[in-house]
Amino acid sequence: MSEPAKLQDRLRAEFAEEPRHEGDARRHSGAAVDSPRPSAAAAETPVPFDQHFASGLVAGLTLISACLVLVSGVLQEFYVAASGLAAAGFAAAILLWRGRFQAEHRVSNHVERHHDRSWEEKETAAVTAAIHDILRDIVMVRSLDGRILRANAVLSDLVGIVDPTGLSCSELGLDFRSQTLPYHYDVEITTPGGTRIYAWHDITIRDPATGDLVIHSIARDVTEERRAENEREIARRRAEMANETKSRLLATVSHEIRTPLSGILGMSHLIGQTRLTAEQKNYLSGMRQSGHALVQLVDDLLDFSSIEAGRFQLRPCEEPVRPLLESVVEMLSPRAHEKGIEIGSFVSVEVPSVMLFDGPRLRQVLYNVIGNAVKFTSAGGVYLETGIEGEQIVIRVADSGPGMTADEQARVFEAFEQAGGAAQRRGGTGLGLAISARILREAGGALTLSSEVGRGSTFTIRMPAALTLAPTNRRAGPLRGSTVFLYAPEGPASKALKRTIETLGGACRHMSVLKDALEFTQSTIAFPLTDIIVDNRLSGEFRRELAHLSPFADTHIRRVYLVNPEERTGRAIGNCEGYDAWLIRPLRERSLVEVLRGRMKGIEVRDAINDNRPILKEPPQEEEMPVPAARVLLAEDDPINAMLVRSMLSKAGFEVQVVEDFPALLEATAGGAQGVDVIITDLGMPGGEGREVVRRLAAGAGWPPVIVLTADRRQGVHQELLACGAAAVLAKPAEPPALLAEVSRLAAARQR
Repeated sequence: MSEPAKLQDRLRAEFAEEPRHEGDARRHSGAAVDSPRPSAAAAETPVPFDQHFASGLVAGLTLISACLVLVSGVLQEFYVAASGLAAAGFAAAILLWRGRFQAEHRVSNHVERHHDRSWEEKETAAVTAAIHDILRDIVMVRSLDGRILRANAVLSDLVGIVDPTGLSCSELGLDFRSQTLPYHYDVEITTPGGTRIYAWHDITIRDPATGDLVIHSIARDVTEERRAENEREIARRRAEMANETKSRLLATVSHEIRTPLSGILGMSHLIGQTRLTAEQKNYLSGMRQSGHALVQLVDDLLDFSSIEAGRFQLRPCEEPVRPLLESVVEMLSPRAHEKGIEIGSFVSVEVPSVMLFDGPRLRQVLYNVIGNAVKFTSAGGVYLETGIEGEQIVIRVADSGPGMTADEQARVFEAFEQAGGAAQRRGGTGLGLAISARILREAGGALTLSSEVGRGSTFTIRMPAALTLAPTNRRAGPLRGSTVFLYAPEGPASKALKRTIETLGGACRHMSVLKDALEFTQSTIAFPLTDIIVDNRLSGEFRRELAHLSPFADTHIRRVYLVNPEERTGRAIGNCEGYDAWLIRPLRERSLVEVLRGRMKGIEVRDAINDNRPILKEPPQEEEMPVPAARVLLAEDDPINAMLVRSMLSKAGFEVQVVEDFPALLEATAGGAQGVDVIITDLGMPGGEGREVVRRLAAGAGWPPVIVLTADRRQGVHQELLACGAAAVLAKPAEPPALLAEVSRLAAARQR
């Protein structure tokens, strides 16, 4: 082969392989992803200098020879070969120097990028290390066997060892405690300044210098955070313990208060079944109202506790609205009359007779709000107005008291806060309005206040309520055709009476001053009267100045005497001569309609026991129960309550055996309680734990059913007792009809 051909083959072999891209080389190298990345210099190996020199020398000589041959023109037969050789020489020189330039340029670029990356990585590492040092974070690198390879100066300062390299964490005295997340720990480090707690994080990576797997750790001082968390946890546990203690205290107090209350209300029930005069019935009514008021106060405390614990529950049921309002107003009217102020209530015609709402809660709120208004009012009175707005019962309680400043209004709904002077603040605990506001808020309603100093206050009660499927009485004009002349002082009572008459379809002219009444008698305006209502405070003036004048002299006009309930005896009865009936403040709508329609003859006799049904829920006399004589085992440690329940059951035809504590109860049932049909037991008695005793009584096969009486009205307690095996759970003071019904039902089932 000729020399030009050999040179051409050598050049072709020299430049046949083009340099590959670094990424392609790595993809085809088969190296692992986590292997150390090759440097830029290693990625592009430069061509050695002697190789470049030899190739350039050959190409140059070839080019020079070809040029000489062409110039001389001696050897014509080599012209073509010389031309080809010259062209190849030129091409080889160009390609050679081009390849060399590109290779040197690529190597230079890679080296520069490598230096830039190294500088950036070193700068980032230096900044990160500086930040960790400033924050006093521990930075450490360990081998997989736990030996320290590198650590910053913070660790040395903490443990007091200048160079911890080669040691393990346990040898340094580091105490690791696992956390909820993997590879996260709380580490306690004993330092000269005391024990410090560090939040420690581990991650396993490959060391870029050696390619070995190492554990990289970073830890930050969280001593204060952990101390605060610990204090919060201790405070939470203390709060839970205090709340539990408070609940037990309230349950105990409730039991101790309800036990004598059961005796009071139960005995009044037994007295009510005997022959009584009207006066005795009124006294009995007052006693029962006071007892129920005390029960209401106990419920206030229990509600406050249940709201605080988040266990508050509403118990809506169908209930008449107007009698509920009237009963609360009547219960508080003696307190108002003792202070010389009036109290009146008006119910709008839009209010249905029966609605679905939580009646006991609304009664509780009304008692607190109206009682508060009466307490702080010394002149004038308290006026209630009830209506419907959307799906809410809205009751506005306005008083003519001293009013409140902006500061007093801001804190009046807070617990244990009271407005007014020192004498007024001595009359309560300051819980009533706070409990009322929270009850309404939990129910989805609200209790709001508007007040102005010197002009009284108005509390607005909003209680969610719904219409029922029961037929409702819209009071569509029962007094249509009645025209009434009302002679009474200005005040809430006369205002409520006038508005009620007009709402029920009648017409009313109210006069409070003699001069106006005389002008009315001389008026030419036709106003035929059907009824005259005279307040007892103006009755003497009416008898002297107006009774003989037309139109009051007509004997066909019905005359009604209006008095306070406490003035129905003695002098008041003597002053009602010449009147056909009397009405009692605060007004009852039913009594007003009965009197003005002529269906009530003579003096109205208020039978509080049977009339005040929302408060004094007295059932009709029980019929003889068709249950054979049954035996009841009664466990009650209070002698009054034991006598009460025993008398009640004995009158109903039951045979009753009484025991006074849990050991006596268990002894009486040791043989399976043969011959006993029903067991009634109080939950809180000496000699044992009530729930455990109930479990033992219910565990025996064929043993009689157990009725539990408890003063703890929490829903969870009732459910727990039923789960223990109780056949029924009744709250104290137990309503006599409910207790008799349960005993009769269980005894009948037992005897079948």
